[in-house]
Amino acid sequence: MRALPALLAAGLLVGCRQDMHDQPKHKPLSASEFYTIDHRSARPPVPGTVARGHLDDDSPYYTGKEGALPTETLPVALTPELLQRGQVRFQTFCAPCHGRTGRGDGMIVQRGFKPPPSLHVDRLRAAPVGYFYDVMTHGFGAMADYASQVPVADRWAIAAYVRALQLSQHASLADVPADKRDRLDQVGGAAEGASGAHHP
Repeated sequence: MRALPALLAAGLLVGCRQDMHDQPKHKPLSASEFYTIDHRSARPPVPGTVARGHLDDDSPYYTGKEGALPTETLPVALTPELLQRGQVRFQTFCAPCHGRTGRGDGMIVQRGFKPPPSLHVDRLRAAPVGYFYDVMTHGFGAMADYASQVPVADRWAIAAYVRALQLSQHASLADVPADKRDRLDQVGGAAEGASGAHHP
């Protein structure tokens, strides 16, 4: 019976191996003797590695820029569906501050928040479309970034809609197709008639 404790102790010692503690792995940013050039255990991706599931490369679609400058060209097809989507997303995320027409008079501003600049000032009317995408992605001034709330495709839809808003507020008769101008005269005459009507 006296030998039983000794046998149990010997069995435990045999079962515990030091390599369970010294596992052959590297903790993040730990040094490595295997890579003798720089001793970094965390290795950069192999050249040509493609992101799993999607590739967010440095194209204007993902960065909003061509080189270091905002892109002048919308990198997606301009369609009625894109503008409709942009309108919905603009009214959801942008209108609370910028207002529905982009004049910086949204409900948050009416409650006392500092107004953002109107999207119709000359500086922003002349800004490239990629500028608006970049501001949504990284924020600007008091405006926080919306990269986590608004997907890339929706940011471009909003940028396209902002450009449409700007055009709508500074359009001239020359911008209206000739075959549509008669409708403007009809709408204008109806509006004048309604404003001049007298009610008992």
